[in-house]
Amino acid sequence: MGKEFDLLSYGEVLLRLSPEGTERLDDSETFTKRVGGAELNVATGVALLGLRTGIISKLPNNKLGQFAKKRIRFSGVSDDYLVYEDGKDARLGLYYYELGRYPRKPSVVYDRAFTSFSRSDISDFPENMYSSARLFHVSGVTLALCEETRNTAIEMIHKFKEAGALISFDVNFRGNLWTGDEARECIEKLLPYVDIFFCSEDTARLTFGKTGTAEEIMKSFTEEYPISIVASTQRIVHSPMHHTFGSVIYSRETDTFYSEKPYERIQVVDRIGSGDAYCSGVLYALLSEPGNYQRAVEFGNAQAAVKNTVPGDMPGSDLDEIESVIRDHHSTGYQSEMKR
Repeated sequence: MGKEFDLLSYGEVLLRLSPEGTERLDDSETFTKRVGGAELNVATGVALLGLRTGIISKLPNNKLGQFAKKRIRFSGVSDDYLVYEDGKDARLGLYYYELGRYPRKPSVVYDRAFTSFSRSDISDFPENMYSSARLFHVSGVTLALCEETRNTAIEMIHKFKEAGALISFDVNFRGNLWTGDEARECIEKLLPYVDIFFCSEDTARLTFGKTGTAEEIMKSFTEEYPISIVASTQRIVHSPMHHTFGSVIYSRETDTFYSEKPYERIQVVDRIGSGDAYCSGVLYALLSEPGNYQRAVEFGNAQAAVKNTVPGDMPGSDLDEIESVIRDHHSTGYQSEMKR
């Protein structure tokens, strides 16, 4: 019997405020507001490619919460497992993002303490939720926020796993949320339950103390834990406006590494959420065509590359666009400058 959702994810929905253009945070008087959040970004990318997804989260029952809900629905993500908090202390997580231009790097200021999501609890959500999804996704950002969300995420992982769902975990390390030692101690306890593991080479070395080649590091996770798939992104930042992006996937089932030529000199408009877009491309491919790991690399890389070129946190590409980007990336012949 099929499950209602291909993917469910648990994470904080955030309001992002950005100065116009390249203005500085401490100079700008006007801001553009957008909705995002690591797990929501992943759910959105998978939904836009054609699968059924939902976000598990807690919002304030006010105008900002309603704005976030509308944006979630507009992105094709189910709000069936959104819950709401009333009262004067109910609030939506917030962050400010300043674009960079060489040699000035982008910067982020978080304001996400004591939010409605930080008070979310396992009792907020129905028990039948855990048997409704093929895959459950969560990231290290949710674990790092506070003890309450960490405990809730861990319990959800156990419940979804017991109900037969695949577990996808993105380390998504943020040094301004917790230390590498704190992250390692927590995440290593979860890895026995993880099926699909997203971890960059730098994070593996700095957070988990791994040594050796990138391939040796990736394979070691599957030797130490019952992880089936490890995906590792490879980003070269030439400047805030020009990146090269690629990745490698290792499958324990086939004992094979999968990769392709990277997307070179991407013209970056907004890099926020591009790692989440990568996860969404990989997960879409694995859910829609299990076992085709080369396709997973291609969809992940294409989703991330395109996301870098559009503003906001969430991906905005449908299946036709991503398949077209993949064809063009592999083509050696003439490519039209405009699609019309």
